[in-house]
Amino acid sequence: MSQQNVAENYQGVWGNRIGFGQKPVLLLVDFMKSYVTPSEPLYASDVIKAVAETAQVLELAREKDVLVIHTNILYHAKDQIDGGMWVKKSPVMAAMVATNPATEFCAEVTPLNTELVVTKNYASAFFGTSLASILNANQIDTVIIVGCSTSGCVRATAVDAVQYGFKTIVIRECVGDRHQAPHEANLFDIDSKYGDVVSKQEAINYLSDYRGN
Repeated sequence: MSQQNVAENYQGVWGNRIGFGQKPVLLLVDFMKSYVTPSEPLYASDVIKAVAETAQVLELAREKDVLVIHTNILYHAKDQIDGGMWVKKSPVMAAMVATNPATEFCAEVTPLNTELVVTKNYASAFFGTSLASILNANQIDTVIIVGCSTSGCVRATAVDAVQYGFKTIVIRECVGDRHQAPHEANLFDIDSKYGDVVSKQEAINYLSDYRGN
């Protein structure tokens, strides 16, 4: 089935727009050097572009005093026991230990000392973390997601975000994957069923008009 036929098949059934809410968080998912370093097995060239595109959005969010939260993946250095079955399924993730320089954040989007970092062990930023409680305590109603990878941690986080009751937004230019096919397929799924996939300009327009709460 062609992409056009898929869109026609979904029309009127999936793809409703949810829109932005009143109080957002900018959630940067796993922008770690592992994904932008050619010598690393997790390297995905499109993530380099996503990091560069995100820098402007991050700067604007900071100017507007929007809550900014970063996530990373880190395991126990000895045996990655906290990675459970995911590390067994995807052994490449075992390299995500604090002693590995590739787990550092990408320079262009490094967290400020005042910004929260949520460390996770699995794909979703919500699973096994206090993220949902943090957002609820701060009256957040909109989760704007950027990061990597589109088919993995971004998608898992988007699904959990809507399941926790948040308006879920993914900025197209600010997410990346190691191959265009899963990238586009997962953006299609997210936009159809779980949240709104928006352009960077749409997100900038929203943040520019944001006055805080």
